[in-house]
Amino acid sequence: MSTSDSNSLDNEPQGGDAGVSQQIRDISEVPAVEVITTGAVHLMSAAAVKVGLADDPHAEELKDLDEARKLITALAGLVTAAAPEIGSQHAGPLRDGLRSLQLAFREASLIPDAPGKGPGEKFTGPVN
Repeated sequence: MSTSDSNSLDNEPQGGDAGVSQQIRDISEVPAVEVITTGAVHLMSAAAVKVGLADDPHAEELKDLDEARKLITALAGLVTAAAPEIGSQHAGPLRDGLRSLQLAFREASLIPDAPGKGPGEKFTGPVN
């Protein structure tokens, strides 16, 4: 290996570190409300697909209620815990979306959960 090859290898980790430093600076500029709501929207979108609400001709094939239950429960925990921090203008629409997913899950289930036992209901209470 030549000296120039050795130098270029030595510089790669530093370049990588600079990229990580830039990513840290970039994320430091994002308000917490935006990080929280973005995470919630990702959970909501994934749960919608797993409940069978995808806008896709193969939506039924993508349905996986076991996975949907996990995603909806995680979303409920996040929304419930974050609501006081993010304020009602952000929490309200997330709660509405969560409730819609919980109802869609109940509708899609062949064997309905008992009231208060559906996905996320330990955080939100029973959803009707």
